[in-house]
Amino acid sequence: MTQSTAPRRVVVIGAGPAAHRLADAIRTRDTEDRIRLTVIGEEEHLPYDRVALSRRFLGGDDLTLDASVWDHEAITLIRGERAVALDRVARTVTTDAGRMLSYDDVVFATGSRAPVPDIPGAEHARVYRTIADVEDLAAEVKLLAAVLGRPPRTVVAGGGLLGLEAAGGLAELGADSAIVHSGGWLMSAQLDEGAGQSLGRLIGARGIAMHLGTRPREILETEGAVTAVKLTNGQTIPADLIVFAIGISARDEVAAAAAIEIAPRGGIVVDEECRASDPRVWAIGEVASVQGRCVGLVAPANAMAEVVADRLLGGDATFTTIDDATKLKLAGVEVASFGDAMGATPGALEIVYADPARGLYQKVVVSDDARTLLGGVFVGDAAPYLTLRPMLGRELGSEPAAYLTASGAEPAGADELPDDALLCSCNNVSVGAVRTAVHGTDDAGPCRTVPELKACTRAGLQCGSCVPLVKKILEQELAKAGLTVSHALCEHFGQSRQELFELIRVLGITSWEDTLARFGTGRGCDICKPAVASILASQHDAYVLDDGRGSLQDTNDRALANMQRDGTYSVVPRIPGGEITPEKLGVIARVATEFGLYTKITGGQRIDMFGARLDQLPDIWAQLVEAGFESGQAYGKALRNVKSCVGSTWCRFGVQDSVGMAVRLELRYRGLRAPHKFKFGVSGCARECAEARGKDVGVIATDAGWNLYVGGNGGFQPTHAQLLASDLDDETLIRYIDRYLMYYIRTADRLQRTARWMEEIDGGLDHVRAVVVEDSLGLAAELESAMARHIENYEDEWAATLRDPERLARFRSFVNAPGDAAPGIPRVVERGQARPATAAELRDGRVVLAGARIPVRDATGEGHDDD
Repeated sequence: MTQSTAPRRVVVIGAGPAAHRLADAIRTRDTEDRIRLTVIGEEEHLPYDRVALSRRFLGGDDLTLDASVWDHEAITLIRGERAVALDRVARTVTTDAGRMLSYDDVVFATGSRAPVPDIPGAEHARVYRTIADVEDLAAEVKLLAAVLGRPPRTVVAGGGLLGLEAAGGLAELGADSAIVHSGGWLMSAQLDEGAGQSLGRLIGARGIAMHLGTRPREILETEGAVTAVKLTNGQTIPADLIVFAIGISARDEVAAAAAIEIAPRGGIVVDEECRASDPRVWAIGEVASVQGRCVGLVAPANAMAEVVADRLLGGDATFTTIDDATKLKLAGVEVASFGDAMGATPGALEIVYADPARGLYQKVVVSDDARTLLGGVFVGDAAPYLTLRPMLGRELGSEPAAYLTASGAEPAGADELPDDALLCSCNNVSVGAVRTAVHGTDDAGPCRTVPELKACTRAGLQCGSCVPLVKKILEQELAKAGLTVSHALCEHFGQSRQELFELIRVLGITSWEDTLARFGTGRGCDICKPAVASILASQHDAYVLDDGRGSLQDTNDRALANMQRDGTYSVVPRIPGGEITPEKLGVIARVATEFGLYTKITGGQRIDMFGARLDQLPDIWAQLVEAGFESGQAYGKALRNVKSCVGSTWCRFGVQDSVGMAVRLELRYRGLRAPHKFKFGVSGCARECAEARGKDVGVIATDAGWNLYVGGNGGFQPTHAQLLASDLDDETLIRYIDRYLMYYIRTADRLQRTARWMEEIDGGLDHVRAVVVEDSLGLAAELESAMARHIENYEDEWAATLRDPERLARFRSFVNAPGDAAPGIPRVVERGQARPATAAELRDGRVVLAGARIPVRDATGEGHDDD
């Protein structure tokens, strides 16, 4: 529409989550194009979720917040520049790149920095605050481990939220991790002593040492390398790396230089409108000082962003309360607190359940008449938080103890929550808003799935802790309306995966066509086809590409190899338990050299060979199969690998033969198709070198036999496996694993890892233990028999392929091409191996065709001979 006045120019200094939320709110509400927004961020990354920062320790998890915000024509994001000056008279912001931006309003969203105290040796300390910090720490831990030949000793100063995240992440990387904390217990600002002590026991059980009631006094070094940390209590602890995570310090220096009022303890002083001492200056997030303090939590930052967006567009919103509720998983331990967690309200009553042996602590704080909820603290099991948090300040419908899962009572559910209760504090979504969305309005249709509810209400889009409650409300509202939550596999099948599995099993169906004819409609899709193919494979153990099943498979399964970014494939032979003879190593070396393949030792103790063309796969596998190798199933939803330590074979600490057990397990379960990939780990003693508790099935040796852990995984949502049974002999261990895997294959959803399956199955671990160990459903013999059939009928897929000319025909590059015809693939040699060329390298011509044996210049520009 035509504007009578020019759009309002708003410059946002800082590009973190608060700035992202402000931009999103303006994009959504500014329907009349009244604002031109420019956001300045000093990081090259798009704004990302700092709450999930610790996930970057173990890989490249993408933490980017909704990037579509920056596609709006009225919003500009400047990356890699830092605002260095604010001229309130000229109303300009200047960046370190010399850019000068004029503004009508400026919003500070600069967040905070991780402070390092002024102590001797402080220049050697590291901090934990940004993606760059995490990536640098991960790289340094790996470098130190390589140089020192042992796990590096890391010390994290700070036992709060950030400190525990950092210590847990460093421990996950294999470092010996320790925490130094000035408080008498961990998270002393958020938890009472009982909760803090329980948390300390759980953290200590993960092998993280704790030094409480003290702080670093000096960092000792030799020739620039950190060697130890002196503490204020006189103790000196060895250290190779020290990280400070002792709170936040508002980044208010640009505002201070412009004579904006700064609070005594730091931060830009703002009123209830989030407006600073200059009416054209605003502040949101950690840099804003509200009621004399800066708050480092996402919910208050989002609320401030919404207030400023509303005010800039002419509204009258105010920011009056700070929601400091917290629910996190720190170093693998659930922790939650909200409201008056310390019970400081006069006359407050505290209902507490504590089990020190389990590290379990649950407390509800209520008014003196035991009716009004004032707050709560949970460690070890935070399930009650979901229902209680929205009830803060309201009368409870049951006795307070009934809300503690530890009490054994059936806790009150979502049906007790009033419509105006706050469900999602991150995005300020009420229970009523979710209920309304389920049924729909005149302006919007009903939202009948959790993803739809998240999209239309924004509940659960930030930290995700409220998603289980969103799901519960959805199910309740559909039930009230006489509807049920659909568990259909897709639009072509009304049954869930579990229901289809049972129908196929009971009726003995062996083909996709028969399955579709009996239970489906249409022609199927890329959801149901691979799912049905997996069900057929797991029940009948037939060659996965025969009888029309090839067209059902994903790309990787059709090629029996993983496709890479440049269209070539990787080859991963199975190496059971990571044990391999020198002769077989020689075969891999010969094959990789002959075909010009890039080689990499994987995290699963195997060797991956990259860069094979489709037409080369049969020739490569012919040599590997002849040498005794089998497919490693790296392409399938099946057993990937069994990782093992050296165990009692060589290690002086080993108490059982972990290598022998790992080999036995891998050969038993190879080729077993499942709803998702799964992995094993076998450790020969409690030191856990094989990281068995991070696997779907983990086996850890004891003096009396084996402990069996289940339901662990890494990846996007890492979970530690849980103890299923202890001190098992070999045969009992294998019998329980047979039952566990087959029960998982029968009952899990499509693409559901064992960790999520155990979280969602009714009864969780207790139910699984009852089925597997106690045979509560009478299925044990049936599950074992199904596994026996798989073992008896197993055949290596590549060996079967090589024996059949029709199967080999799949691996021609072109239908009418001979087997050796294929175009060359551009490569660049780096660190002695050929890798895919980047777009820039293709333009510069710095490439060599895959397989060519000629001297080239590598990616560093230095001369390199690839022999």
